[in-house]
Amino acid sequence: MDRKDNFSNIKHLYNRAGFGIAYPDLLRLSKRKISKAVNGLFINPAPGTDLTIITPDEFKQQQLTLAGLNGKKELTPEEKQQREDITKARNEKSRELNLNWVQRMISTENPLLEKMTLFWHGHFACRANNPFYAQQLNNIQRKNALGSFKTLLMEVSKSPAMLDYLNNQQNKKGHPNENFSRELMELFTLGRGNYTETDIKEAARSFTGWAYNKNGEFEFNPRTHDQLDKTFFGKTGNFDGEAIIDQVLAKPETSVFICRKLYTFFVNDTPNEAHVKELAAYFYARQYDISALMQQLFNAEWFYSKENIGNKIKSPVEFLVNLSREFYVTYNKPQILIQLQSSLGQYLFNPPNVAGWPGGKNWIDSSSLMLRLKIPSLVLNDGILDFDGKADPEEEAVIALNKKQKPRPVKSYVNAQADWSKFLSCFPRDMKQTEMAAFLLEPAVGKKISDLVAGNVNLKNTVIAVTSMPEYQLC
Repeated sequence: MDRKDNFSNIKHLYNRAGFGIAYPDLLRLSKRKISKAVNGLFINPAPGTDLTIITPDEFKQQQLTLAGLNGKKELTPEEKQQREDITKARNEKSRELNLNWVQRMISTENPLLEKMTLFWHGHFACRANNPFYAQQLNNIQRKNALGSFKTLLMEVSKSPAMLDYLNNQQNKKGHPNENFSRELMELFTLGRGNYTETDIKEAARSFTGWAYNKNGEFEFNPRTHDQLDKTFFGKTGNFDGEAIIDQVLAKPETSVFICRKLYTFFVNDTPNEAHVKELAAYFYARQYDISALMQQLFNAEWFYSKENIGNKIKSPVEFLVNLSREFYVTYNKPQILIQLQSSLGQYLFNPPNVAGWPGGKNWIDSSSLMLRLKIPSLVLNDGILDFDGKADPEEEAVIALNKKQKPRPVKSYVNAQADWSKFLSCFPRDMKQTEMAAFLLEPAVGKKISDLVAGNVNLKNTVIAVTSMPEYQLC
């Protein structure tokens, strides 16, 4: 493989496994074999640490106060205000949590870990009204992002966020609630067609008693657990939730389902079933070792095939994080990042439903494409964004509470600074405009783009022009 091919492959690897690569790192790594660059991603330079926006003590104090207020038949005006204050405080913490994670992705030295956390965030899609539960789930996904899928699945299934979101708190002996067991098989493991309605009902009975306590910890309640025999996948026994998960993982179809989803996320929106089958056999044989699977995927020759490069639309979060990392952007008003997520259709911690964000071409419509093309020049030049009547989430809540208030167009200053000096210092002084375009874009630079940038004499102008092209939306 010549140097040019390796240069292109390393860039592709870092765009998919992370959020892009700095030019000096690309030059350095392109002198190595691709397998060594892949290995480097798995040598952990910075272990993942938990997000800690909400402390357990803060959570417990709020729960205690709310329990006292909820126990009263009538509240005084002061008590009503107290409850409202807690709601406001939680909303504020939810926004902080969101921004804290986005900032983590922008600045991390371990981009693969955060990219995998982002994948699992979409796979185990969950809306939690309580930010402490949302934080717990996110930390579970990060801790196990490259570990054992079995451990990840078990911990997610026992998390208060998921137990609450999929109604397992209401799943009790004699009154089974099938919501969790249905999504466990349909969306988290096996996929449709690999289980029956009877399996869902029997699994639901097995998960009775799975709950969480007032401290936000998993708790098995034997009094509400159905102790009778269940018949699941044709076997009969006194199964509990863990036994059900073990049986789900014993089916090779689970490995195929997870690998197909990973392939769609990291390789191509249209899965090559032969490649998925190859990955699934490896994942199953390695007992669901996620790290081993991802190394296998990134080392596969087909991962670097022409049809798998520059063909995926960046998700809104990938786009924002990639842009911010690339240009060392500082947001003086970070809330703009929430507004952008909302307007572009990927508001972290708020998936549209339990199936998560559909991704692919669904990321783009005429309105979001125009906004996407406008964002780079505004972020890099500190402009104003007109959100065309779309309010940020807090404003939407205010409007919903007071319908007399008319929605109004929202304009926001981006109020961000790109570190141009740092960015430009990464490149050779004699770098040509077309070479800069080739570095910034994943799709090959054709004559149209070459002609467009060749006339520029200012590298900064070239950069803004290139990042405002539709091709910059691809990775």
